[in-house]
This record gives sequence, C-alpha cells and structure tokens, in this order.
Amino acid sequence: MTFASIAIITPMSYKRIVAKFGTCLLTSGTEHLDLQVMSSLVEQTARLYRQEKELIIVSSGAIAAGREKLSGILERKSTRFKQVLASVGQSRLMSTYEQLFSQHDITIAQALLTKADMSDRSGYLNARNTLLALLELRLICIVNENDVVALDEIEELKFGDNDNLSAMVANLVDADLLVLLTDIGGLYTADPHYHPEAKLIPRVDKIDAEIERLGSKSINEQGTGGMLTKIEAARLATASGVSVVIADGREPEVLTRISSGENIGTLFPPQASKMESKKRWMLSGLASRGRITVDKGAAKAIREQNRSLLPAGIVAVEGDFQRGDTLDIFTEQGKQIGCGITNYDSQDIAAIKGAHSDQIAALVGHNYGDEVIHRNNMVIL
Repeated sequence: MTFASIAIITPMSYKRIVAKFGTCLLTSGTEHLDLQVMSSLVEQTARLYRQEKELIIVSSGAIAAGREKLSGILERKSTRFKQVLASVGQSRLMSTYEQLFSQHDITIAQALLTKADMSDRSGYLNARNTLLALLELRLICIVNENDVVALDEIEELKFGDNDNLSAMVANLVDADLLVLLTDIGGLYTADPHYHPEAKLIPRVDKIDAEIERLGSKSINEQGTGGMLTKIEAARLATASGVSVVIADGREPEVLTRISSGENIGTLFPPQASKMESKKRWMLSGLASRGRITVDKGAAKAIREQNRSLLPAGIVAVEGDFQRGDTLDIFTEQGKQIGCGITNYDSQDIAAIKGAHSDQIAALVGHNYGDEVIHRNNMVIL
C-alpha cells in the first residue's frame, strides 16, 4: 500500500485552481441544492479571486436542481428523464451561482462540455483556448458535462461523472491544483460511514492496486461518482503535472486553506512535470483510436531506455485507426504504459507486427519510418 502514515506536505501556493463541487456536497445529501453550502463555497472562491488566483469551477448539481423544480412529477428511472432533470436544473443551478457571485461583484461564465467536444485535436484546442481566455479576462467559468445531449446511443461520449471532467479541465488549462470537494474527508483505510475506526490517508504518492481497492469500498449513493472515480481523476491529473486534493467541502474555509498549502484531506502530488499541450491531449485518452500490446522487451525499451516503439516489439493490435491517430500502449499483462501518435494505420500494423523495421516496405508496400510510434510522439505513464 502506498500512502504516508502522517502528513508531510511542504506548504505551497497554487496560482491556477480547478475546484470540483460534488452533488452530495451541494445538496447536503438531500433532494435539493443547499444554498448555505453553496454560499460558503462561493464566498471562499471570491476570496481566492481577490488574492489574484485563477479559478474554474466544475459543478455537479444540475439534476438535483431539476429534481427539486419538478418535485410534483413522478420520477422515471431512465436516462432520458435524467436529461430532462438536467435541462430544467442547469439554468436553475447557474441562476443560483449568478446570484451568489454577483454579491461579490464577480462575473461568471458557463461551459457545457462532452467527450466528443474534445476527442479531436481541434476541439481540444478550442475548449482550451476558450477557458484560458476566460481566465485571462478574470472571469470564473462554471463547467459541467452536457447531460442533455449525452443520449443512450452515444453513451460512450460521456465523461461518466464530473470527477473525470474536472481532471480533464485541469489538464486543459495547465492547472496547478485540482480540488475535489465532496462529503467525505478524503481517502480512508475503510469507508468511514460504516467503519468509525477508519483512518484518513493524508498523502498518496502512487496510485496502485491497493489504493484502487480502498477507493472501490467507498460508494457515493447520491452522485454518479464515488471515491474510485476520484482516484481515477487523480491519476489523470497527477500524470499531467497537477496536484490533486480530495477533501470534505463542509470543512471551514476548506478552499482557502488548501490553496495556501494546509494539510486537509488526501493529497495526490503530481507524478510528472507540466507537459506541453500536445502530450497532455494524448495522455487524456479522449483521442485514443486503438490499442497496441507490446512484449516485455519493447515495454522495457519504452519505459526505461527512452526508445521508440518498433514493429518487432508489437504482439497485438486492436481498433480501426489511421496514420496520425493516437493509440494506447499496453503490456501483455494488460497494464497501460503510455500512448502515442502512430506512423501506420491498423492494417499496416497488423501486417508488420513482430517484424524487423527493414521488412516494412516489403510487407505493406510503403515505409513511413522504422518506428510505429516515435519517442517524440509518445507519452509514458
């Protein structure tokens, strides 16, 4: 198990912060928005704003707000009815934020995103440029997943929950810190709702199988996420050079205290330095079009020797993709070790896998280079 027994965190100051407010936090576990909680979070955000921090909020709560508004209508257990609730509740949620932030003379903006919006390079850059422009203009953007267009037949285009969305946003804007605020104090050795003896884990230096096991034991009944989705979000964000903190949003002044480096909740320190934009886009997984499995020797060459991926090291290829698409790279044991932009399409790789590079032209009739994925177009996890 990889976690510290005590909190040993060097105090630091974060400039660009993405804060995610979960459904259970915003509703206090009820069927409606808790204005007192929201007012406190907005007040803390406003205080950081006046300290010249750059802030983006990823907010859940639209479905809960819609459920409150449509309380007289018999609820249906279907995706489409949830979309109705989101459609009604989104404007109500934003109206509440508008009123609360106006009390601090702060102008807010809104961004509704789907996975499809950022699954291609241009869409990713468009979203990134817009969010960065909002930060430059000193506007606070409220981001949510666009549940209204996430239909059953395109379910794969959903982020799945706002934890993953918040990690994607942190990745997009080169955030220094991602704060996931919920109704639990962080990652515990057991679910504290059922095990009062459970202990808070103040710092996770590496997300391994044991950390994932602990996360899977804490399930959030009210929202779509839970501790496991927060750990998944932390994995993505920390791999992009972003610090992540999971904390109880009901703690007094939790945002301002965390932003100044105080030890609250569970800290996931960054696993890499800040990456340039193209590599962050690749690492997000949003643009992945296929999967390559490599043998032990190729995995070692990629991870330990800073080498490119050659056809000889490939044992399997999955997906239908073109040259220039992004692929995930896995070991034969099923562990992802990286991703990268391919020099060959899926049919070519199926033909040349296991072969030496000097055989490429003979096997497929052309040669785009000795490497299937060049090291310069690869990101290692």
